[in-house]
Amino acid sequence: MCISDDPISQAHKEYLEALFDAGLLIPSGVDGVYGRSGVFEDVIERFERYVTKMGQHLDPEVIRFPPVMARQQYECTDHLATFPDLLGSVHSFTGKERDHIALMSKKEAGEDWTSCLQATEVVLAPAACYALYPTATGVLPEHGRLIDLTSFVFRHEPSIDPARMQSFRMREYVKLGSPEQALAHRDYWLQRAEEMLNAVGLKVKKVVANDPFFGRGGRVMAATQREQHLKYELEIPIATGDKPTAIFSANYHMDHFSKTFGIKTMDGNTAHTACVGFGLERIALALFKTHGFEPQEWPEGVRKVLGLC
Repeated sequence: MCISDDPISQAHKEYLEALFDAGLLIPSGVDGVYGRSGVFEDVIERFERYVTKMGQHLDPEVIRFPPVMARQQYECTDHLATFPDLLGSVHSFTGKERDHIALMSKKEAGEDWTSCLQATEVVLAPAACYALYPTATGVLPEHGRLIDLTSFVFRHEPSIDPARMQSFRMREYVKLGSPEQALAHRDYWLQRAEEMLNAVGLKVKKVVANDPFFGRGGRVMAATQREQHLKYELEIPIATGDKPTAIFSANYHMDHFSKTFGIKTMDGNTAHTACVGFGLERIALALFKTHGFEPQEWPEGVRKVLGLC
């Protein structure tokens, strides 16, 4: 693990080591890939139940996709053009016995044995909602659709920042409908999430944000996204106050995904979509940083909300 001596990196290192020492995270030897203890998982499960409770009056459809999606569907999106550095592609061995001998020879010689693998029909899901849009082709009901999703997702950005994991869970609510319906969904959950996070002692700050688009063209896209206020995040200091971390995001996609996958409203117009997401590991990390490593010792109000008392 290569550690810079700047204050932010040092703060990340110190919090990560504290989490290891407490047994809340288990190192794997790869930055951003960790095991989670039973205590860590219990906090996530309790917060997820809290999210479910606060959204159940909206009567969402509940759908669960695996952490992989069809490569063919992925290639219909512009993710490869805009986030190539974050992609995780699944490859496997498809050869014969002779090819296997060559693979093992490379491994034993310390060479790159992965050159013997071939791309499969799946990639790792970059967001919980990506697998949804290809299934929604066609005409939506009058009031659109509201979907409750949760999934492990993958983004290749190894880091010593414990809040920047490569494999992590997002709990999302996605609205497909008219522009007004999509925007109302985003704005409703932006306020609702702030109230929810405040209720568990996380004093978040709402900020206009942008996605980490790749390259020179990506900088233009990021500026446009910010200018149009398409994305908001709720941030809180986790490892350090010098660099707050987003633990919730609220995104208005306009007709970006619907144009690609042929999603229409009842009046024949291209639908708009909006997605909100709770970063579950990040929220757990924020709770441990704010209240300490022993959930039973957290403030009574926080424990009550999470069902710890």
